[in-house]
Amino acid sequence: MMRSLWTAASGMTSQQTNVDTIANNLANVNTVGYKKESAEFKTLLYQTIQDTTTDNNGDPKPTSAQVGLGVRNSAITTHYAQGSLQETGNTYDFALQGSGFFMVQMADGSVSYTRNGSFNLSMGSEGMVLATSSGNPVLDVNGKAITFGTEYDTAKLSVDANGNFCYPDEKNNAQPIGITIGVAQFNNPAGLLKTSDSIVKETDASGEAVWGVNAAANPNVSIKQGYLESSNVQTADEMVNLIVAQRAYEMNSKIIKASDEMLQQANNLR
Repeated sequence: MMRSLWTAASGMTSQQTNVDTIANNLANVNTVGYKKESAEFKTLLYQTIQDTTTDNNGDPKPTSAQVGLGVRNSAITTHYAQGSLQETGNTYDFALQGSGFFMVQMADGSVSYTRNGSFNLSMGSEGMVLATSSGNPVLDVNGKAITFGTEYDTAKLSVDANGNFCYPDEKNNAQPIGITIGVAQFNNPAGLLKTSDSIVKETDASGEAVWGVNAAANPNVSIKQGYLESSNVQTADEMVNLIVAQRAYEMNSKIIKASDEMLQQANNLR
């Protein structure tokens, strides 16, 4: 009887994590570049309650007698499906179509990655620096901070689908200025370490980042200026998942209540 109590408790704990994951998805439904997460489950150890595997005639039984001891969370998987693009009209809003991440230099000098292309210009020692809303510089294909000198009117800069910054010449034709937004790719993006502000970091599970990737080198990647990538969370699906998780949690709580009542009856036997 105690076995059912611990089994149901493991189910409640796992479903609570599932609900927490769904709640985080719904909370970030309007977060730029956010990717849906889902909780994965695994069964715990099985306990053999009958060692003999033959019947009275000595013939092997077709099935064994084992009882499962519950469930646990094995992983929380991030699904890097493409989100829809929303037009903003802002010059320094960028959306990635295809796989990859913008490269960002953190305060400690390390490189992190993001799908959030909501950038701004900040004043630097050598000119205007393209940066995130937190002030972290955005890197180019060479891993250097994207900086525009005083010779450029930043209001006239544009970006093509390959991520090349362009500036109008004497005939008002946009010409590349030799600065390209860097895009990094990973063999296993699901293994990236998620931090705050839509920032992810490289790990052993994700593999090393492939730097210097742009749409010219990879036709499956393109950059759209004046757009932002919405989250790929589907609200209706998450609400259904929430109901399912809540019902599973409720059923496990009823198992605990039923097991407790059965233990009470056993204790009251004379």
